[in-house]
Amino acid sequence: MTRDLRSARYGAVLTFVLAGLMVGTMTVRIPALTDKLALSESTVGAILLVWGLGALVTMQSMRRVMTRAGSRAVLRVGGPLTALGLVAVAFAPDLPLLMVAVAFFGMAFGMVDVAMNAQGSAVEQAYGRPLMNGMHAGWCVGAIAAGALGSLAIAMGLSFTANTALIGLVALPLMVVLGRTYLPEPPAAGAVTAARRRLPPIVYLLGAIMFFAFMVEGTVADWNGLYMRNELGAPEALAALGYPVFEAGMLIARLTGDRLRLRFGVRGMLTVSGVATAGFFAVVLVSPAALVAVFAMFFVGLGVATISPLTMSLAGTATDTPGPAIAQAGAMGYAGLLLGPVMIGFLSDVTSLRTALGIAVVLGALIALASRLLPRGEPAAVSPLPVREREPAEVAA
Repeated sequence: MTRDLRSARYGAVLTFVLAGLMVGTMTVRIPALTDKLALSESTVGAILLVWGLGALVTMQSMRRVMTRAGSRAVLRVGGPLTALGLVAVAFAPDLPLLMVAVAFFGMAFGMVDVAMNAQGSAVEQAYGRPLMNGMHAGWCVGAIAAGALGSLAIAMGLSFTANTALIGLVALPLMVVLGRTYLPEPPAAGAVTAARRRLPPIVYLLGAIMFFAFMVEGTVADWNGLYMRNELGAPEALAALGYPVFEAGMLIARLTGDRLRLRFGVRGMLTVSGVATAGFFAVVLVSPAALVAVFAMFFVGLGVATISPLTMSLAGTATDTPGPAIAQAGAMGYAGLLLGPVMIGFLSDVTSLRTALGIAVVLGALIALASRLLPRGEPAAVSPLPVREREPAEVAA
């Protein structure tokens, strides 16, 4: 394989790392944000709603943009904008300006999320074997780093503003540099016309599965800290560890996920993942102490980890160009990321946070059931064939 193809793979992985670091930094410091601006749980839900709407609005517009511009161009714009959005969130002095900053951050991240998955799919197909779980492992590395740095920042007495702004300012130049590594996607014949047509039904099924999985991931990311602190009485430093422990479980699963896919297939992996997600989240909810719940979160991460990369990978092979299908499935998935935390916020106000989090158990069961509708076979583009040598013309601009 060529140096350009290897650079594109490493660049895609590092993009996932930085995206996970930036989003994870905001989520693990939500308790500090609530203290900074004296926010209620329902207000936190509204903030997350604005963030999710920003990402979802961008994703819904990405089908044609991705077809015309490709993931490389979108990432070169969206990456730096996401870092700037995080800095804006850090310095927002009141709730109205925070809402504006969060909306901008969400819209920029929506661009990056669709484009980095399309880039990952393009690299995966260029290699001719499954790589998407490894790409998403980069997100876990970033999220774990965000949790660890967040706990360190709490121990050092750094404010939400200082912690979040520092991460955004470090990520900004790195995103610019990574723009040089991305793999161009040559447009397929008739791709612009095809982008206006209805996509194959499997894309919408994959989007539904991703919807359920992202509801679980969003619930853990946005409410785990408050659940540990408010319901189980954990100190903030311990509460902040629940999310990185969850991401550690996801990291381990994703590092092995591509090999497991070759052995067991997508449908079998997704079914087991759904059952494991439901079972271990139930353990979190009945745990008598925060340490037990944190330990169980590791296994929730193991269960849910491979669902989004597997569905993104399959969506990327559903059409001639990965961008439009990934944009559609991703938009459906992020509708779950949008609705899940918001539903938890409002349900917790009328019941309790523990009761509201029971939604995640139901979602795991739905993932297992929906996965049985997928075909048994693997797409040819990522079948377990030896990686062939590629000519420079195949990866050159």
